[in-house]
Amino acid sequence: MRRYRYRCPVCLTTSPTVHHPAEIADEAAGHRQALHGGHHPDGESAGEIDRLGRWYASLGPLAALHARIADNLADIKDPKGMGHPWSASAGAALILAAAAALVLTVITAAL
Repeated sequence: MRRYRYRCPVCLTTSPTVHHPAEIADEAAGHRQALHGGHHPDGESAGEIDRLGRWYASLGPLAALHARIADNLADIKDPKGMGHPWSASAGAALILAAAAALVLTVITAAL
């Protein structure tokens, strides 16, 4: 399940986590209307977050891939929860290591 948050750098506030893009758009519009007269604050951001509350856009490519895999594994048991169980994080690391080993094996065999 996808998770989204809105962040206003002027007010230094972050919205609660929502699960649909339309909800985050409504949250952002309501905040702008109530506190900024409908204007868009400079540097505002809205986007998808992982189960640990980190913005996917701020993560490096490998960390983002690990977070996506761990989120999907954790969502099997608790789709709307937050936080990574250790098993989801370990499973994501194992999947990435197996994929890297497979790629290395294919490249070595091709040479």
